[in-house]
Amino acid sequence: MLSKRHFLKILAAGGVAGPALSLVPGLAPGAARAADRPGFFKAKDIAEAGFIYGLPIVMNYGVMYEYAVDRNSGQFKAPFNQLYNEARVFTWQDTSVPTPNSDTPYSLGWLDLRAEPIVISVPAVEKARYYSVQLVDGNTFNYGYIGSRATGNEAGDYLVVGPRWTGETPAGIRKVFRASTEFALTIFRTQLFGAADIDNVKKVQAGYQLRPLSAFLGKAAPAAAPQVDFPKFSKDLVRTEFFEFLDFALQFAPARPEEKAIREQLASIGVGAGKTFDFKNLSLEDKAEILIGLKEGQRKVTEAVAAFGTDVNGWRVGSPAGDAAFFNGDWLLRAVGAQAGIYGNDAVEATYPMTRVDADGQTLDGSKHNYTVTFPADALPPVNAFWSVTMYDGKTQLLIKNPIDRYLINSPMLDSLKRNADGSLTLYIQNKSPGADKESNWLPAPDGPIYMVMRLYWPKENPPSILPAGKGTWKPPGVGKG
Repeated sequence: MLSKRHFLKILAAGGVAGPALSLVPGLAPGAARAADRPGFFKAKDIAEAGFIYGLPIVMNYGVMYEYAVDRNSGQFKAPFNQLYNEARVFTWQDTSVPTPNSDTPYSLGWLDLRAEPIVISVPAVEKARYYSVQLVDGNTFNYGYIGSRATGNEAGDYLVVGPRWTGETPAGIRKVFRASTEFALTIFRTQLFGAADIDNVKKVQAGYQLRPLSAFLGKAAPAAAPQVDFPKFSKDLVRTEFFEFLDFALQFAPARPEEKAIREQLASIGVGAGKTFDFKNLSLEDKAEILIGLKEGQRKVTEAVAAFGTDVNGWRVGSPAGDAAFFNGDWLLRAVGAQAGIYGNDAVEATYPMTRVDADGQTLDGSKHNYTVTFPADALPPVNAFWSVTMYDGKTQLLIKNPIDRYLINSPMLDSLKRNADGSLTLYIQNKSPGADKESNWLPAPDGPIYMVMRLYWPKENPPSILPAGKGTWKPPGVGKG
């Protein structure tokens, strides 16, 4: 058994570092009484597995709380079942979601599916303009898509139902999508061709609708669902109440067959829907068990993110996002997707090569080097929609403030970018301007660690293609020192 001095050192070390949301979970509600403890190493292993399983769920709750619950969060968008149209792209001031897309204006709607389903209506969108509606639930499963790739650019009405809904499909509904949780997020992305195009994007956004099924049918609404007392979320609170947030979220997420084992394991240490985990009242030994497990869980997630996918010229290329069948109980893969960039798309909708290193495997650092990325003339990213390269702070995975308010370079900008004599395209990745003659191709970098993500929206499937992710015939060019 560990010595008391060792226990105290563990407790003094405090939480579990989590880069994606700066999570440092300690715990709160629910471990079993000492007499019922599973034993030191078993409890440690359960806490470790519980962190890996619960990280995406807790991260999602944090975003939902800031976007749809707390009107004073500074990130609030709209109440449940109301659509929020953002006729702009994300900037350094958007801090709730790590690794945000700054390509497409968003429309967001958090759905409360407890009382009745919600109908999503989309307008006809001109064929040249890519748009998508990503349906992602509280488990961070992408349970369906509407849009250019998935359903076409025609107008249509689609029904989103909760996990317990048993009604019939009404006439006029093109497709039914079932979430695995009773609260879910709907993410609309509408392609922007440039600053002058924003009014056209606004027109498309004005055609998006969220309506309760009763309103769509012109019938009386059913009884409202009970009011929910959402626990206050903050990055400080999650340091000590990680499992309390997980407890809360799980009550709205009926267990799927592949979750049976992990839910039973968590219940054995007092964690789960309806449990009353109370970290502060645990013995010193019990606290140490849980903290060690959480630290180990975070270490495994962080290492798995760094090693995820296939190394292609220094870029990690893989597919850490999908529906429940895609994950099939692989909770580490789901945690990797959330920490690398929560709410990522399925690979067929968008593939995301990401890197923290140059072509030689050296860590990217804007305070030490200037860098370049050069695409051969005939080897731009192969997409049906568009591509981009986005810059993030390597520590926070957030967009960085910079003197030209540029967070990415993307294919709609090609006409304004300068080509080399051979037709190739060089991007200048550095903290300071490369000079007036190259500034059109400058992607400002932080004065420190760099994290870059390439986005290929609706990637082509015929060669050259990045698909299958990590095994495709098209390969992103390595980052070279400038």
